[in-house]
Amino acid sequence: MDYWGGDAQRWQLNKLASVENTPWDPSTTNGAVSHWPLTGSLVTHDPTLAYEDGRWWIFQTGPGIAGKWSDNGVTWNDALAVFPNGLSWWDNYVPGHDGQDVWAPDIKHYNGRAWLYYSISTFGSRVSAIGLASAPSIASGSWRDDGLVINTTNSNNYNAIDPELVKAEDGSPWMTFGSWNSGIKVTRINPVTMKPFGPLYSIASRSGGIEGPALVYRQGYYYLFVSIGECCKGTDSTYRIAYGRSTDIRGPYLDKNGQDMMQGGGTILDAGNSQWVGPGGEDIMNTDVIVRHAYDASDNGVPKLLISTLNWDSNGWPRY
Repeated sequence: MDYWGGDAQRWQLNKLASVENTPWDPSTTNGAVSHWPLTGSLVTHDPTLAYEDGRWWIFQTGPGIAGKWSDNGVTWNDALAVFPNGLSWWDNYVPGHDGQDVWAPDIKHYNGRAWLYYSISTFGSRVSAIGLASAPSIASGSWRDDGLVINTTNSNNYNAIDPELVKAEDGSPWMTFGSWNSGIKVTRINPVTMKPFGPLYSIASRSGGIEGPALVYRQGYYYLFVSIGECCKGTDSTYRIAYGRSTDIRGPYLDKNGQDMMQGGGTILDAGNSQWVGPGGEDIMNTDVIVRHAYDASDNGVPKLLISTLNWDSNGWPRY
C-alpha cells in the first residue's frame, strides 16, 4: 500500500530515552599489583567510587549520604552530604530509622546523568528501602530526590539494601542488591525511571552472611563480587571478598572450582591481613579499580578506605 496522507497514516514515534546505553567492555588487563598509597580523610564504610571530569568521588555509609573527593585518587577530602537533613519519606518505609543514617550507596553515570542508589534500614532488619537520587553531574551538587526504588518488610525473604547499578553487555541497565536472608538478587531497570521492572533473579546465597554485591561485565562474562561473613565488629569482623562469574547476568555464577554461588560458592579475592581486617563493602569502577573498607588493626579497628588496581589473569579471573 502506498502512502496517501490520510489520518490513519499520520503517526510518529518520539524518543523519550535510550533503552540501551553504549555497550560496555573496557577489557582491561594489566599485571602490576598496585595498592594505592592513600592519605587524608580515610575513615570509610561501604564506599562507592566514581571519576568525573578529572575528579574522583566517593560516597559511603554515613549521615545523609556522606562523601569524599580527590583530585588524584590518593589524597581524600570530606565532601558535603547529599541530603544532610534526610528525607521525610524514609520513615514511611523504615519507621525505626533515625532519619540520618544512610547505608552502602552506589554511584554510576548512565545516559548523561549521575545516579546515586542508597539504602535505608536498621541493623539486622528486613524492614528496608532502596532510594534513588540523581544529578546532571556529581560536581554540580544538584541532587534530585527520585524517591523509592524497592522496599522489603518482614514478610520478604530478602533484604532491600546494598544496591548497585549494573551495565549489561548491551549497555542496558540492571540492578543487583541484597543482604543475608535468601541472598543476592538482580533485576532489570527501566531506563526512563531507573527503577526495576520484571522478575527478581536469585544469583548468590550463603549461610553465615552474604551482602554488598558488585557486578561488572568483562570479555564475555559477568563477574559478581560479594562480601561474605560478618562486618561491623572492628577487628572481630570476618568480612572477606569473594567472586564468581557467569555468561548470563541472571546466572548461574560459578567460582574458579565450578561451584555455584547459589550453593555457597565463591572464590576468595581478599581475606585481609594482620593490619587490614575484614575487607568488604566493595565496589568496582570500570573493571580495573576496586574500592573497599577494612578495619585497621593498628588504629583500634577503625574502618578505613582501601583502593587497588584490579588485575585479571590469563583465564579471565580477577586478582590483585
